[in-house]
Amino acid sequence: MDTDLALILGILLLCLAIPSILSAVSDRRRPRLGVGLVLGGGALVLWAGLTHPGGYAPSDVPDVFLHVLDRFIP
Repeated sequence: MDTDLALILGILLLCLAIPSILSAVSDRRRPRLGVGLVLGGGALVLWAGLTHPGGYAPSDVPDVFLHVLDRFIP
């Protein structure tokens, strides 16, 4: 897996964690799935940032997202 794809998947997992955590907290349950998504997404983002030459700047994320979408959508 290349670092661009790992970054985008990590960001998407982190975005999916937010509603999961909010739902669990509002129902007074433990947010197990949300915590798992945060850990997995955070690990992917961290790995992508550390292994990509030069790292990623926040302004690079939209371009990376479009580049990854361009590879998968013909």
